[in-house]
Amino acid sequence: MDAKNVSSFSVNHDTLVRGVYVSRKDDVGDNSLTTFDIRMKLPNREPVLGNPEIHTLEHLFAVYLRSNDSGWADKVVYIGPMGCRTGFYLILKGDLAVAEVLPLVKGMFTAVINFTGSVPATTSIECGNYLEHNLATAQWEAKKFYNEVLS
Repeated sequence: MDAKNVSSFSVNHDTLVRGVYVSRKDDVGDNSLTTFDIRMKLPNREPVLGNPEIHTLEHLFAVYLRSNDSGWADKVVYIGPMGCRTGFYLILKGDLAVAEVLPLVKGMFTAVINFTGSVPATTSIECGNYLEHNLATAQWEAKKFYNEVLS
């Protein structure tokens, strides 16, 4: 196997800071896809996100992105955690820049911070690990990132 073929492995994670970045752009047929790196933690320099809060963030982000009325729902391809647990990848249709999606990302984090009630899709029928969620910690992490990076 050749790690040089994976573009994310060529990024120096020891100098990467928290923020929202364009990670890559791909053409798939007639569509352009833009992958955004939503880097919530300093890689290799601070504790990573825990699985329960990642899981909760993933559920809340997915619901927000696919149900908001801002016109972005039909452009969402994927939102999911990074394997290293330092943030999320957001893949959207279109050749996009950070400035274009920053209001969407801010709205997504604000929705998590202000969320009340039960985390959506947390039954055994809807989720493969429905018991592993932590809304309080997810909201704490979302607020920290919003206040320190997005605001």
